[in-house]
Amino acid sequence: MSTPDSLPASRRWLAPITAVFCTVLVISNVSAIKPLSIPGLPFVLMDGGNLLFPISYIFGDILVEVYGYAQSRRIIWLGFVLNIFAAGAFSLVAVLPPAPGWDMQEAFASILLQTPRVVLGSVVAFWCGSFLNAWVMAKMKVWMSGRHLWMRTIGSTIAGEGIDSLLFTAIAFGGVWPLALVAQVIFWNFILKTSYEIVATPLTYFIVRRLKHAEHADPFDTHTHFSPFRLKEE
Repeated sequence: MSTPDSLPASRRWLAPITAVFCTVLVISNVSAIKPLSIPGLPFVLMDGGNLLFPISYIFGDILVEVYGYAQSRRIIWLGFVLNIFAAGAFSLVAVLPPAPGWDMQEAFASILLQTPRVVLGSVVAFWCGSFLNAWVMAKMKVWMSGRHLWMRTIGSTIAGEGIDSLLFTAIAFGGVWPLALVAQVIFWNFILKTSYEIVATPLTYFIVRRLKHAEHADPFDTHTHFSPFRLKEE
């Protein structure tokens, strides 16, 4: 195992984890356009992105735990840039004239032209929530000397998902959805995302344990610069 503050000896699993993390973010932005009602529980309302987005927080915790805050910071920025890129691509396709004979332009544009506002809410909420989640996760690992992973994953998720749910829904859908629906979605997004993390705790333990063994890594961020704007691996 690596000593505290050292870089992982191996990063063979970092690329696929990064790919999953970023893919989930982009898919969630489009899925979030549609509000959902849970079958049999009509009072539970959430946006469609909630089906996948909590996975990004699980992988965010894994990144901090196995690769450290500095590496996680770089991947958060990558996800941030890819979200903006996806929004620009969707918008461009939506506003370009359709081919002759294609009569679904209005339906296509009505969905994808909402994406820039959704992405604005997403990138602001994701940036704030993900960095708060990573900071809490890294700090708690040092404070707890690496013990109680479940407490660190749940605690960081409560902080990160709380600010994420509030900012995303308010920015993306405030003034578009009724205020009561916005408030309900904020509440249930937070509850469901946090519950998702709790239920996934055994899986998180399994992945973290296997990755630490495979990567020969267990970094502690005792001397890390925690500014989100610093991209150096320290």
